[in-house]
Amino acid sequence: MPHSLPLRVAVVGAGSFGRNHLRVYREIEAAHPELVQLTSLVDPDSARRTELSARYGVPGFAKIEDLLTAGQELAAASVCVPTRHHAVVAEQLLLAGADVLVEKPFAASLAEADHILAIAKKRHSILQVGHLERFNPAVTAFAERITQPMFFEAHRLSIFTPRSLDVDVVLDLMIHDLDIVLALTGSPVKEVRAVGLPVLSDKVDIANVRLEFESGCVANFTASRVSTELVRKLRLFQPHQYLSLDFARQELLSIDVDPAIIAAVIAAEPRSTSTLNVPQAGDGTHPSAGLSLKKIDVPKGEPLRLELEDFLHAVRDRTSPRVTGDDGRQALALALEINDRIAAHAHSTGLR
Repeated sequence: MPHSLPLRVAVVGAGSFGRNHLRVYREIEAAHPELVQLTSLVDPDSARRTELSARYGVPGFAKIEDLLTAGQELAAASVCVPTRHHAVVAEQLLLAGADVLVEKPFAASLAEADHILAIAKKRHSILQVGHLERFNPAVTAFAERITQPMFFEAHRLSIFTPRSLDVDVVLDLMIHDLDIVLALTGSPVKEVRAVGLPVLSDKVDIANVRLEFESGCVANFTASRVSTELVRKLRLFQPHQYLSLDFARQELLSIDVDPAIIAAVIAAEPRSTSTLNVPQAGDGTHPSAGLSLKKIDVPKGEPLRLELEDFLHAVRDRTSPRVTGDDGRQALALALEINDRIAAHAHSTGLR
């Protein structure tokens, strides 16, 4: 049944991701006290636990077991621990009756993901996976303009930091774009080609991937966590249109092609294009004949807040979240297959 009282929520894991979950839950609580109440946090680091407990005025616990035995009523929780602990923590929370949002990647293996999915389905629990970029307002605007995707090009580059080194760059960064493209194509993957290398860690730090889908769509992905710049971009080509998305700036550009003008220009050859009613730079359109450049108006919004609001509404109303456990499993399965292809390529070329 839908909840009528504020949802009592906890954050498990108070590292870089968990700190943001704590902040945003408190912001949502301040704006909508009828929806949510931040009640507790869990983190094994005593200094961090003490600091954040004081900042947010909630009790802090060293372990899940301590939280559960303290008799705290809990409707939902964010799981922000390292990936290798996702399955254990999610299982404890689900069996205690809480709905959960698990940060991406969903789990360390498909077996773990399937185990959590089985528990959630058996208990009719809400299970959401934290693919944050799905809630980026520019991605929402991008998805609304998809007609017949033919070619995607994704670049996700970061400067090296010691964060998230328990997973490789595919599971750390590229999985965001894999999830989005899987959702936008709605087609099974037909072929995977992948290469990658460790650079500054003992795991793959830079990777390039080419996917071909059953629909005929092709997607190229590049992800690096050893770049000198921060890049978060996705480009799409479809019939008569090119879309360019900047995740960080939440900007979307559209270049539309008028086939009639293009055909007329080609047919006219050396004749003047002035008689063809070709758009000119002065009227605000792209100066190239038959091409119209437009910046799409995208309302700004913090993706994490939109994600957590979606999770809370799913918990309260007992509806499916935007990113389900099955979605998280699909992205994880593809990421793990890519890693297998990277390993096979390294073995065959002697680059291990």
